[in-house]
Amino acid sequence: MAQFRKDIHKYLNDGKTIFEVMMLADQYGNLVGPANPSGTAVDAFGRARTSSPLTLFDSSHRYRDNGLWATSTATGGSTAFLSNEGCIGLTVDTTANAEVVRETYKVFAYQPGKSLQILNTFVFEPAKANLRQRLGYYGAQNGIYVELDGTTLNFVKRSSVSGSLQETRVAQASWNVDKMDGTGPSQLTLDISKAQIFWMDIEWLGLGSVRMGFVINGQLIHCHTFHHANLITTPYITTACLPLRYEIKNTAATATASTLRQVCSTVISEGGYQLQGMQKSAGTAITAAYGLSATPGTFSPVVSIRLKADALDAISILSALSLMGVGNGKNFEWRVTSGATVTTTAWTSAGTDSAVEYTTTGTAVTGGKILASGFFNSSNQSTPTISIPKDALFKFQLERNGLTSAPLPITLEVAAATASESVFASLDWEEVTR
Repeated sequence: MAQFRKDIHKYLNDGKTIFEVMMLADQYGNLVGPANPSGTAVDAFGRARTSSPLTLFDSSHRYRDNGLWATSTATGGSTAFLSNEGCIGLTVDTTANAEVVRETYKVFAYQPGKSLQILNTFVFEPAKANLRQRLGYYGAQNGIYVELDGTTLNFVKRSSVSGSLQETRVAQASWNVDKMDGTGPSQLTLDISKAQIFWMDIEWLGLGSVRMGFVINGQLIHCHTFHHANLITTPYITTACLPLRYEIKNTAATATASTLRQVCSTVISEGGYQLQGMQKSAGTAITAAYGLSATPGTFSPVVSIRLKADALDAISILSALSLMGVGNGKNFEWRVTSGATVTTTAWTSAGTDSAVEYTTTGTAVTGGKILASGFFNSSNQSTPTISIPKDALFKFQLERNGLTSAPLPITLEVAAATASESVFASLDWEEVTR
């Protein structure tokens, strides 16, 4: 501290004043101060975490499987909704190669310069020979996850940057921050057979760091960091726009059946998110109205859009739709569906700079989930244009089944109260991935 002379009410001058400097550090030895927050109190870019994260996605299961996840099973694998526990059980019998994989239909929008935080809750089957369990933020080609392979617990980085799949595994004994063996900064010992909250945050920009660990006693325990800046010569993964995923597999026959419990997940953009994509649109030609079904009340697929087969991890979001009925005083019902099966003669590219293709030649539509609906009346007074609220945009994101490599269309369907009516329509969307 500075020395102060009471008799003259002044500090000693610069040549004589002595200061004592106090330094604080977190449990990992990082210096902490107002200008230098540290540890898990800051996000992946070193900004102090606030209480206003923007949730891009959340998943829980209160009454049923929530329909947000694609599921693949093989050779004795199965899933079940565990109603009393409010979670999904991924179960494999004792057969070699029995497997269950669950992956979100959506990939999530990483924005450069924003920390992306991911949280997954789960209960692993207790470790056993020939059983492999995984979960995290990853797909078939890229991502980060935690893995219990037999009795070995790993953090894994999966990358296809080289053109082929490569995985970097770091076993618990080699974690570079807290091994959670009772000797680390937290002094905690991890029991991976118990219910756990796995967290990570991503500073991508192609070259940033990935931190990960577990939340215990309300604290984010930082266990390991994959560092890349100043160390590598290429991006460490192809993209940070990835799905969430859970897996369980028998790598060989096991002694008993096994269940991985999938509980809750969320993806959070820390510091908000501003859409800055490329605007695109598609619709009927003004010279060729779409002829609806001859059966009143039957929906027809007037305009559909979907991701191209070579861009299934792109992020494109429906932002508006426009409708105009032919004639005067005709009544119509519209709805927007996701994942419906559209019978069509062809899909047309929305451009070489686009990840989307569309069709206005659909003849029939079945299935899908309804995202929005409404009514309109044809008249010479107005034409309805429906804009999607900004806070609902990611709900209208184009999806895909990453386990079958199938795009899931968003379709504008229209039905008329009377037979053989016609409409004009268009869809606008924003392509975040460029």
